[in-house]
Amino acid sequence: MAETELERAEKRYAQAKARLQGLKNREATRQRKLDTRRKVILGGALLDLAERDSSAAAMLDRLVRNLAREQDRKAFADWTAPSPTLSPVPIANDAADDDGAS
Repeated sequence: MAETELERAEKRYAQAKARLQGLKNREATRQRKLDTRRKVILGGALLDLAERDSSAAAMLDRLVRNLAREQDRKAFADWTAPSPTLSPVPIANDAADDDGAS
């Protein structure tokens, strides 16, 4: 039986629609991967900063303590937040001390 022009057009339409849906799915997947990558990078940067800055460490602690979802809180149950490492503080030379006057 010969395929009518209408049937051929419907077949092409269905194929085009499937291609469009595939493109949309690939773009959505690409966006989700990019979003995940950004979150991982920012999380790493925040952890690094928290190791050097006490206010960032406190903020990170507050963020973890205030997670809304139970499953998110469970992920941090045995986790210890980084705390700033103490490094020696250089002593500044005061110009008044260098003039020899007591």
